[in-house]
Amino acid sequence: MTLDPAGKPVADAQRRAIHVSGYEREGRDFYATPGWVTEALLRHVRLRGRVWEPCCGDGAMSRVLQAQDHDVVSTDIAERGFGQGGIDFLACQTMPEGCRSIVTNPPYGDTGSHTGQAKSSVAMLAFIRHALMLTASVEGQLALLVRLQWIAGRRAADMLTAGPFSATVILTRRIQWFEMGARTNAAQHHHAWIVFDHAHPAGTPPALLYA
Repeated sequence: MTLDPAGKPVADAQRRAIHVSGYEREGRDFYATPGWVTEALLRHVRLRGRVWEPCCGDGAMSRVLQAQDHDVVSTDIAERGFGQGGIDFLACQTMPEGCRSIVTNPPYGDTGSHTGQAKSSVAMLAFIRHALMLTASVEGQLALLVRLQWIAGRRAADMLTAGPFSATVILTRRIQWFEMGARTNAAQHHHAWIVFDHAHPAGTPPALLYA
């Protein structure tokens, strides 16, 4: 018999896949990124110019960037009390003034567990293509937080091979997205930062880094 987080029996049709937490999903897949995750990126990657965080949520990443003296433009499609809400990243055709870097945790879970969720692999690739188009216009950088297993996918491999892929920063510590006291589940997945740099010399292999 399968139980939900409250200890109640769950019917077979409702049983969760191994990668689903069992917790109610946040709207638009919003989960605040712990500060140490962004700090791990900044220990290994030097960002150029102003930084754009287009999925800023409650400002978790933006605040870490600001604390390390980066000038940050923070936007989000939703209003979460931080930055400028109502900005659809995929509708933006230019970088904000002075920005040469994009740093974000793309809002695409892969569970398909809430109504209207785009198929994550396709949505993620569309997001990256758009971000690469924007950063190419300023010979800039793009840093995205992804599940480590995503990098091994065929579609991802094609994009990483074709793009200005400069580094992977693998997080050796798993991210704990939920904190519910004694009911908190152990983190299930490894994550990594993938970094694109339009100034990365052609033919130079990407760096493999650990944090």
